[in-house]
Amino acid sequence: MDGRVYQVNISPGGVPKLPVPEARVGAQGLDGDAHHHDHVHGGPHRAVCLLALEAIERVQADGHRIEPGAVGENLTTTGIELATLDVGTRLAVGEEVVLEISGPANPCDVIKHVFVGGKSGRISILLHPTDSRMYARVLAQGTIHEGDAIRVLPPLSDSRAAVHRLLDLLESVEREAYVALWRAAAAAGDDIRILDRGDLSAAASPSLPGALFNRAFGMRQIPIALPEVRALFMAAGTTGYAVAGADEPPWPGAESVETIGVHTAEIEEVTAIAERTARPEGLLIRAVDPHDRADVDRWNDVVLAGFGMAGPNADAWRRLAPGLAAAKGQHTLLATLGGRDVAAASMFTRRRVGWLGNGTVLPDARGLGLQRALIAHRICAAGEAGCRRVMSDADVGSISAANLEALGLRRIWTNGLYRLDPGMAA
Repeated sequence: MDGRVYQVNISPGGVPKLPVPEARVGAQGLDGDAHHHDHVHGGPHRAVCLLALEAIERVQADGHRIEPGAVGENLTTTGIELATLDVGTRLAVGEEVVLEISGPANPCDVIKHVFVGGKSGRISILLHPTDSRMYARVLAQGTIHEGDAIRVLPPLSDSRAAVHRLLDLLESVEREAYVALWRAAAAAGDDIRILDRGDLSAAASPSLPGALFNRAFGMRQIPIALPEVRALFMAAGTTGYAVAGADEPPWPGAESVETIGVHTAEIEEVTAIAERTARPEGLLIRAVDPHDRADVDRWNDVVLAGFGMAGPNADAWRRLAPGLAAAKGQHTLLATLGGRDVAAASMFTRRRVGWLGNGTVLPDARGLGLQRALIAHRICAAGEAGCRRVMSDADVGSISAANLEALGLRRIWTNGLYRLDPGMAA
């Protein structure tokens, strides 16, 4: 499967990318190369885009007007069926550069003009598994030349490539869950300023302090967006919080104010555990009717009391709760014990992933196994909804983390929450 570089391609943005004899490759990609949509492309985990000449020729045979560089790949290769390589596979290019396959590049509208009828799905790995573009991380920097040899090497034993690919899916679901929350608050009349473009999702509120309404996602994939995030919080005059890897801070010297574990499992791994999880006698967990305001208010009262939310954020939560409960993909649950409301939780489903959101138990009902029962209930509900995977976040070392692990959700990643004060230096 060893091959060579057929063509090196760059552009100041957009397609086609045009051939150059050589290019320097850094952690963020090729020097002189850029993207018109840098909230979707680029970043350390999608630094270099590759496409096999063999795939181009198969696509051409179907009548599409594709040529090397036309769909935005940085390296057109020959001799290697790139799309068949496992995530984590390394490519030693020339004498210096080592790349690591990080996942497929999804087709987008920017390249649709190359395809008959605009059907860019012709290079989707889901539809044509051998003909997709592939993204790569840069493990060793250097210069790549047209004609360089490419050696295919096995993944490193400590490769994080597969974890990052899974995180791309999980974080997309979590971002959308937060965006649904922020939009519900905005629809209820609160001043929430939302950025939602590609892998960047962020919100800032001048009147609602704290990380719930002043948070930014996307720093793991596109750290280049940090100035845009800073500007959002500065314009709102509020302190913000950026989510990024605990060992990959979003700027040099950044220290997290909180560490949050990302827990996940495939649904078949945890359903049996959930089904045999003991519940307190008399516990009833049911779905809240999003169209019944009194029912939503009951759920809301438990959420506020369980989390000890007060002040402006509590007032905002009361306003947004009806809109959030009715949002697409949102599932709200209320637990009663002995006829008394004692716990509440939610789940957000998207892309066949169930995100187990805000679960809480009233202080005087804790220690009875209610939180674990709520997790188990949502795992089973996610399976019934067609989800293939469940996920949740929990503070490292917390009771919530222990309960997730007891139900089979493993911690695969640790995020830090990094404080961005309005006046701090860029």
